[in-house]
Amino acid sequence: MNFQTRITELLGIEYPIIQGGLAHLAYSDLAAAVSNAGGLGQITAMSLETTEELRHEIKRVKSMTDRPFGVNFAIGQHGRPFEHMVDIAIEENVPVISITGGNPKEVLDRVDGLDMKKLVLVAATRQAVKAEELGADAVMVVGQEGGGHLGKGDVGTFVLTPEVADQVSIPVIASGGIVDGRGLMAALSLGAEGIEMGTRFIATKEARAHQNYKQAILDATEDDTVVIKRSIGSPARVLRGPWTERILEIEQQVTGYEYLKDYISGKVNQNYIKHGDSNEGFGWAGQSAARIKDIPSVQELIQSIVTEAENVKNKWNK
Repeated sequence: MNFQTRITELLGIEYPIIQGGLAHLAYSDLAAAVSNAGGLGQITAMSLETTEELRHEIKRVKSMTDRPFGVNFAIGQHGRPFEHMVDIAIEENVPVISITGGNPKEVLDRVDGLDMKKLVLVAATRQAVKAEELGADAVMVVGQEGGGHLGKGDVGTFVLTPEVADQVSIPVIASGGIVDGRGLMAALSLGAEGIEMGTRFIATKEARAHQNYKQAILDATEDDTVVIKRSIGSPARVLRGPWTERILEIEQQVTGYEYLKDYISGKVNQNYIKHGDSNEGFGWAGQSAARIKDIPSVQELIQSIVTEAENVKNKWNK
């Protein structure tokens, strides 16, 4: 099967499969593994404390693969500066950047005219149209099924993807609820030219996630994720657990970031995803966790997606 789309051409990759930013998990080893397997791996910049840490991760990816990779900038983290991190990506000639969680204009302006491909995550058609106007090379469309931070609406990937594809001329990447070859083929059928996966890449051998977190994803049903932070206008999907239930209880009683900040911080997130303590932390995950049943290597995962997609195509041709 020919997997070439405008996304594979734009990014210089073999398969139209992109690894999500994955706060505190998307490091050089995972990014390089995804790129080596034919997709686009990414480092998450804003989970790193310093510019030198980011530079180290970028150089390490370069030492592990000669294929394209990206750096993700989650810019909506309560005012944390990101410009100095973008400058490192520029200095290191990173081939691809992705922008999530906020208005992409400042980052897009900063890299304007450079030989750097620019992906922007959107959760609404109007955001996609605006991203194209601002200079994005492609948009990643996340529906309500997705893990981590979502849009404020309740539109799912199956509806949002073709809506966006009909409204923009740049390539569309579908995100949210996709874990396998069937999801890839569904996305292509809806007008997308690639997929982005987050939760699926957490449950891989290369991801630096605690085994408790990975096992919780394997054990999850379609009802085992909830959306927190709605009360502060920043909804995000997580695995159910003691800590997330506590967050939801607080949100029912009071509103405001000040009441939640100690419960939703990056440190608390790491208590679970790196140390495995669901009583003192939480882990991002999409509804697609219900479809994840194993922990393969990244190479095995991408090959299984490709094989399943080819099987779907063969069924269609009968």
